[in-house]
Amino acid sequence: MDILLTFIGILCIILGLIGSFLPILPGPPISWVGLLLLHLTDAVPDNNTLLIITFIVAVLVFTLDYIIPAIGTKRFGGSKAGVIGTSIGLIIGLIAPIPFGIIIGPFVGTLIGELSHKADIKTAIRAAFGSFLGFVTSTLLKFIVTCIYFGIFVNVLWDYKNVIF
Repeated sequence: MDILLTFIGILCIILGLIGSFLPILPGPPISWVGLLLLHLTDAVPDNNTLLIITFIVAVLVFTLDYIIPAIGTKRFGGSKAGVIGTSIGLIIGLIAPIPFGIIIGPFVGTLIGELSHKADIKTAIRAAFGSFLGFVTSTLLKFIVTCIYFGIFVNVLWDYKNVIF
């Protein structure tokens, strides 16, 4: 059973790394499940402190992933219409069958939102750029967290490899 849990845990960690770039998959929470599965094996002793801290971080990063692009829009002079456009563009970018829709969607959504709010083109482009920077920042944050979870997983697996396998 330990080998099965470890194998599924490895799959979750890999899916989490992929999910840090694909918004369809919540990267940090999936990686956390991989850590949990490893700690559910009989070979690895319980480390509740590690699991609680990593869970809180995963939930926090998951939440920030949806907030940071809107903050970027606001920070670069966007209005409420731009923030709403960012959110709508993010959703449309997820489901649109176009390459890089997740990047283009928030940018175009912010641009349209700002232009509908009677903003000049310079302000609209600046707010859209802020949305793009927010997206890149949140993606980088997710990737860093999932890489840390990967490192923790490999370290724990290495320490208990003789007992698990």
